[in-house]
Amino acid sequence: MIRDDGWARHSVWEHSAAVRDLYARRARWEAEEMTCAAQAAELLAPRVRPGETVLDAGCGSGYLWHSLRLRGIPAEYHGIDASKTLIGIGRQHLPAFGLPPERLRALRIEDLDGAVDHVVCMNVISNLDNHHRPLERLCEVARRTLVLRESLGAGSRYTYVVDEHLDDGARLKVHVNRYDLGEVTDLIASHGFTPRVVVDRRTGGEPEMVIGHPHWWTFVVAER
Repeated sequence: MIRDDGWARHSVWEHSAAVRDLYARRARWEAEEMTCAAQAAELLAPRVRPGETVLDAGCGSGYLWHSLRLRGIPAEYHGIDASKTLIGIGRQHLPAFGLPPERLRALRIEDLDGAVDHVVCMNVISNLDNHHRPLERLCEVARRTLVLRESLGAGSRYTYVVDEHLDDGARLKVHVNRYDLGEVTDLIASHGFTPRVVVDRRTGGEPEMVIGHPHWWTFVVAER
């Protein structure tokens, strides 16, 4: 029998009660603001004009909205995420903070099309099989600015590992990749951007262990 639910059945994001609880608390503004969300909002702040659009690609439950609204950034926020569950959490809780539910959509980056003024993507592409196609799609969609935070460094490292932090009975693998910083910035530049590397405030450029594996978090801010 052929089914069409393979992505959800094999996605680590759909098999973690702990993640669902955390993302719900973030959406309800009950959890501490993520340092990376605060830094992304501050990087965007001087670049966003009133009424411009910001797309949060891989938004989880859309909690970056809080970081934008608390800083008075005059953006029309939209969020997409491949996880229908996490999008549902955001649609349930964020309208209480002024975000219309239709601004959050269950959508993979690879299926994205259209145009927005600014794109933010944090902690997403490092968990995909490779960066080329999704990063290219984000570059094509962004008219003015791309703010990227991923695991980047000198040389690429590709790993595909079991996530040991999932619900009981779920034994699924996830990509934990580090991409070559020069290769990433070259790809961004080839789409007409001028990329600039910014040290990640949370980690100070040092590797951080996430699900037992090192991540070299780095911001890239790119402007046309």
